[in-house]
Amino acid sequence: MKQGLSLRVSQHLALTPQLQQSIRLLQLSTLELSQEVEQMLDDNPFLERNLEEVPREEFGLAQSDTPARDDEASFAPDLIAAQSASTGADGQNDAESDTGAFSADDAPQWEGDGSVEVAPDDSEWGGDAPARRVNDSGDEVDPADLARAHESLQAHLHRQALSLRLSAEDAAALRFLIESLNDDGYLEDTLESLAAGLAGDDEVQAEELVHHFTVALSLLQHLDPPGVGARSLAECLRLQLAALPAGEPARDCALRICAQPMELLARRDIRRLAQMCGDTEALVRQAIAFIGRLEPKPGRRFEDVERNIIVPDVLVVRTGRGAAQRFRAQLNPDVMPRLRVHDIYASALKAHKGEGHQALQQRLQEARWFIKNIQQRFDTILRVSNAIVERQKNFFVHGELAMRPLVLREIADELGLHESTISRVTTAKYMSTPQGTFELKYFFGSGLGTETGGNASSTAVRALIRQFVAAESTAKPLSDNQISEMLREQGIECARRTVAKYREALRIAPANLRRAL
Repeated sequence: MKQGLSLRVSQHLALTPQLQQSIRLLQLSTLELSQEVEQMLDDNPFLERNLEEVPREEFGLAQSDTPARDDEASFAPDLIAAQSASTGADGQNDAESDTGAFSADDAPQWEGDGSVEVAPDDSEWGGDAPARRVNDSGDEVDPADLARAHESLQAHLHRQALSLRLSAEDAAALRFLIESLNDDGYLEDTLESLAAGLAGDDEVQAEELVHHFTVALSLLQHLDPPGVGARSLAECLRLQLAALPAGEPARDCALRICAQPMELLARRDIRRLAQMCGDTEALVRQAIAFIGRLEPKPGRRFEDVERNIIVPDVLVVRTGRGAAQRFRAQLNPDVMPRLRVHDIYASALKAHKGEGHQALQQRLQEARWFIKNIQQRFDTILRVSNAIVERQKNFFVHGELAMRPLVLREIADELGLHESTISRVTTAKYMSTPQGTFELKYFFGSGLGTETGGNASSTAVRALIRQFVAAESTAKPLSDNQISEMLREQGIECARRTVAKYREALRIAPANLRRAL
């Protein structure tokens, strides 16, 4: 086959670096955008903050990042060393400890005229002066930091274990079990598996470890909070019931119920539980209500829940009153970075063209592109937000019951954008409204058919389901079929399986579990 050359003209789309950066900035959240801006300020010398935004460091508000102390340690070597240590003879430690004594040579040299300055006594002012708190290193501690200090479940248990007089082996075993608890306070691994993980193939040592773990587990289950160290939900409930004063019939019946399969308790099978426990149905009802007041997760109150504050990107403001009231969206100035090109560096680059001029010119262009793409990002967010506000204006007045169906295609067609662009804009962007702060995606939802031929928003249907459940009788809760019939009476066609899907999304239990005793 003969080879040859030919020319062909064609058209195709290509994503320029500027367009790629614009798309990437559009899908970033507020926090991710702030990190991107900080990275660009560090990398590009032609980019700087606007002078209107004063850095916090100039006022001494920046806090130094001190590395957190690593308190986690492996207790396995301590346990094995304590177990293998000889207990027959009293060994003496010949190594001398470093006492860190203060010598005369290390004393500070004081300068002065020998006079003594007397500090004023706070008692003469009524004794209201706050006491200074210092930490181990001698630094003053802010009382607000002390109030925010969080104690973990393990630290709470270790502090209680210090008051127990235990041998070295049992103390190490107890510490190991405490560190093996999960966040809920349960011991998920068996004692045999924990011992096998420490002893390896040594069966004799594994048996001794199981013995120490058994003693330590008994001690652990008597610590606060009640129920900690349980291996199952039934054992957790039994431990909490055993810690209560004896003699109450409901408490004794609750102990017998916890000895039965938990499925019966979950289904609230009163009749079968009464037969298996040998109690009356009335007493079983009282015992189940008694169990309902227990804590299924003893470590819940020790969880350090991270609270992320959401800063809205868009603010919805109300204009006018009565029938003339309107709503419009505006950008939140607190989330908009104030950037500009460094004038001095740009002028110097323009005046002097020497070695490396091309590379610096490219960095200058990157800084200009970055500022333009950020402006375009916020302009697109504002356009989409205004279109959402225009279509969901009834929501801002009447709440989620007035939400209308809305899909991405409607906003995309109106603004002349692609659906993927609308999806990027509405992801991880938040809007502050008179009804609360919501993600932009919250205002989009599918529609359900109505008798009049219109559509009802799925968000409004979920709100109706929540209202129906809140107003139901606790003795006879509504089933999914009944809720479907009630929606049909409202003119909304919603099948039973759709009601069940919405109910599960709202985290509402089925009717048999909502029935009150």
